[in-house]
Amino acid sequence: MSGLSLKTSRSVDQRRAGIIKWVNTHGYAQVEFLAAQFSTSEVTIRKDLAALADQKKLIRQFGGAAPLPASHAETNVVNLPSSIKQNIGKLAANRIQQGSKIVLDCGSTIAALLPCLRDIPNLVVMTNALDAASQLTKSNNEPTILMTGGTWDSASRSFQGAMAEQLVSAYSFDIAFIGAAGIDVSRGTTTFNELTGLTRAMARAAHEVVVMATSNKLSNKMPNLELGWENISTLVTDNGISDEDKYLIEQQGVTVLVAAQNGE
Repeated sequence: MSGLSLKTSRSVDQRRAGIIKWVNTHGYAQVEFLAAQFSTSEVTIRKDLAALADQKKLIRQFGGAAPLPASHAETNVVNLPSSIKQNIGKLAANRIQQGSKIVLDCGSTIAALLPCLRDIPNLVVMTNALDAASQLTKSNNEPTILMTGGTWDSASRSFQGAMAEQLVSAYSFDIAFIGAAGIDVSRGTTTFNELTGLTRAMARAAHEVVVMATSNKLSNKMPNLELGWENISTLVTDNGISDEDKYLIEQQGVTVLVAAQNGE
């Protein structure tokens, strides 16, 4: 390889690494913005995004790019210690009483709730996550477990689609525990794709809607609104949330619960 081609290859790799880092840190970005950010053409950025999407480094969407869900990203610059999610799970579990009927969304933060359910008797739990249902069957106080059915989505490792939405809508729950790919302080929870129907059905079917999300999701403003703040009762997050963001969300009528770090 000549010196010129080696330099060109290195420049492309550096730019693409920069794109991954920027998108993972800040969330969805449009082609036009990335072209300006990296001082290159929109055509070049589109080629970069196509290559990175093929390598499963990010998701192409809406004329731009969005980060992979945290549970599937090969490298995640905002990867968080599992103890943070565990603390969020413990705090969220305080909302559950003996005999509660709850519905669980998919996602790694929601999964942190599962160990806390083992000591609560007589639960009825519906979920679209196969892994969650499997874990719940190993509980000493095994709950009544309901699966949504539907179409399997390998990216989220959950069932989605119209059949799942219809089944959820036929039930009434005390609490829906919902995850979030991103959070927009002014709008609500956001997502990287259009699979919003089941989450919205879960929220409509529940008396209380609890969103469980790590504070880094506040930097991920995805293009698709999933649940507006008017549909959310409580946000459970960690102490990485700023006082300003907490205040702005509370002004939307949402209770914000902050899980302390271990030792605090």
